[in-house]
Amino acid sequence: MDNKHDENQDQPIQNYEARVNVTFGGQNADLPDPVNFNASDTDIRQWVTEAVRGGSLPGMRRNVGADLSEYVIDRFNANDQYPYNRIQIRPKTTFG
Repeated sequence: MDNKHDENQDQPIQNYEARVNVTFGGQNADLPDPVNFNASDTDIRQWVTEAVRGGSLPGMRRNVGADLSEYVIDRFNANDQYPYNRIQIRPKTTFG
């Protein structure tokens, strides 16, 4: 099978794609559409920044001044718990 179902979204995720999870301003949400798992960190930051500024992240308040330029991007391959690739973008912490 070439795609995997994401229970949180209606759209199947292809093997080369990933669900992007965003932590910003004490909130957490997923980008509505999957992205290429190998997209550059620069592209991911740009897409997420635009989504936060535009208010297009379901369940997350719009923030027109959002700046995610220093946020950390973590990538996780599909596994038993999550049958699709994941990308997480989050603020830096003292632990990494």
